Amino acid sequence: MATVYTALDERLERTVALKIIHPAQSRDPHFVDRFTDEAKTIARLTHPNVVAVYDQGTHHGLPYLIMEYVRGATLREVLAERRRLQPQEALAIMEQMLAAIAAAHRSGLVHRDVKPENVLVAESPGDQHNLIDGVVKVADFGLARAVEASADETGSHLMATVAYVAPELVTDGHADPRTDVYSSGIVLFEMLTGRVPYEADRPVEVAWQHVDRDVPFPSRYVPGLPPQIDDLVARATRRDPGGRPTDAGAMLAEVQAVREDIGTAMNNRARPVAPPTVVVPRVESVPRMEPTSQMYQATRRPSWARLPASAPPQAVGRRHRTEPEPGGGMAGVLERINANPRTRLAVIAALLTFGLLVAVGGYWFGVGRYTDTPDLTTKTKEQAAHLASTAGFKVKFADPKFDTKIPKDQVLSQDPPPGGRILDGGTITLTLSLGPEVYKVPDIAGKVWDLAQVDLQAMNLVGNRADKFDDAVPAGYVVSTDPPVGTQVKPGQAITVFVSKGPNPVKVPLVVGKQVEQAKSDLARVKIQLGKVEEVDSDKPKGEVVAQSIGDGNSVTDGMVMDLQISKGPAQIPMPEVRGMPLDQARAQLEGLGLVVDAQGFGTVRQQNPQPNTPVVPGQHVSLFAFL
Repeated sequence: MATVYTALDERLERTVALKIIHPAQSRDPHFVDRFTDEAKTIARLTHPNVVAVYDQGTHHGLPYLIMEYVRGATLREVLAERRRLQPQEALAIMEQMLAAIAAAHRSGLVHRDVKPENVLVAESPGDQHNLIDGVVKVADFGLARAVEASADETGSHLMATVAYVAPELVTDGHADPRTDVYSSGIVLFEMLTGRVPYEADRPVEVAWQHVDRDVPFPSRYVPGLPPQIDDLVARATRRDPGGRPTDAGAMLAEVQAVREDIGTAMNNRARPVAPPTVVVPRVESVPRMEPTSQMYQATRRPSWARLPASAPPQAVGRRHRTEPEPGGGMAGVLERINANPRTRLAVIAALLTFGLLVAVGGYWFGVGRYTDTPDLTTKTKEQAAHLASTAGFKVKFADPKFDTKIPKDQVLSQDPPPGGRILDGGTITLTLSLGPEVYKVPDIAGKVWDLAQVDLQAMNLVGNRADKFDDAVPAGYVVSTDPPVGTQVKPGQAITVFVSKGPNPVKVPLVVGKQVEQAKSDLARVKIQLGKVEEVDSDKPKGEVVAQSIGDGNSVTDGMVMDLQISKGPAQIPMPEVRGMPLDQARAQLEGLGLVVDAQGFGTVRQQNPQPNTPVVPGQHVSLFAFL
């Protein structure tokens, strides 16, 4: 809707951006006044993330704005270079975008055209590729509203960019702050995936996809994205405006929360694991003893707190040789136990107690502390989590897998399996089903056959080539597919790929002016099917072809059908009575009816052919005979 120039403000010696509206937008005599009002509203919008408006005026009747010049690139140019951004980068840009749009919403202004082209990313002083610390500014507040108001008066449609348009703008032309929230969600989707959610040949088809379909999760195209990102995009792009954040400020709060959650998770993964803090027993202070008791003091301390102590001094003196006592060793111990009945009973009781403890402990550690795992298979995710929680277990989810029998989001398998051993309060790992594995037929139109085969094989699909003539697509390039692009198909399914043979050397014949039977024969000869045959009023002879639906000279394509219009024949009128009239007057009357008059003689008409009231048609010859 405008052209932008860099210009020099000679008074303040600064570079500015000059945006001048295209002549086609300003034909409405009230447009300049409306544009001036919008410019005043935009100029009052002051925010660090909004491109400032310095002045406004007209040049040769064309309104213009003098705006802040942002040295950097548009978000569209950044995406063209980088294709897609990391989640932290995308959220950092989204925060500043929403801060600017929230300021507009607080002022009662709706942007209506949020898209990457209207988001400017200023160059960072240190690192031009550092998007997280870069400054982002939003431009063109209110311009779409001013231009659309003029377009509405001329009967045009709404001004919007279909890739980012909110459903309510398409259906009833209504816009409020939630409209900007939807467009911002689409911009976030594109930053994360490098593509917009919907594509089609015609803009109107793209616009209606926003009305009829839910925006897919970004993780569908970029696996590994955090689930918080999917939830954020889903909330911002709800088709029902009531399900979205109320304005850009509310969405900004959600973006900041998601960015903080992702940052915390990344920091936790990067931080080394610290040893846990434990409670240790208190060590009572012991009065200092003589060196002979240091070993005793050391043994009073816990094992982890014992200090090395010097050996006690050895008594210096004569060593006395001792004789070994009789009955030493294990045999002596057994002899002493058997000698005293009370000792024997005590030993037996101790052994029994020890054996009982070993048995109970073995049972507990081997069997007793375990329980049976509940069967959670074929349950939904919510049902499985509820049943596990009720039974006192925790659950975690492994990567989901495709399965042809188990519906999507139901439990496909679990570990431990149903009835397996698990500790009380243990964790059950669940694998959810993704449902039957399906693919979408890729858009391979316009590619050569070999490359189209590579694309199909990459998606586990089989391509069957079928050649056909096509005037628009060169020979060897793909024309279309059956099923069409975007249709969901199963792995290994055959796809018919129509490949162009180039223009058909057989051309459509001209059958206008021929009788319908001859036209049918000419069309059948070049394998064109005859479609609808319609009779129309015409001055041509009855049964003559007066129009054909496909012009002659076009190439004949497979299955071509042609409709024809044939003449009903000229309309009949009754021959008037002209006998007794002067010849000149009779001639004038008949020629006025479209008849061709053949007159003989002069004076008064005495005879005429055909006779009065006989049916005649325009162009028919009639004869008059006159004499005095």
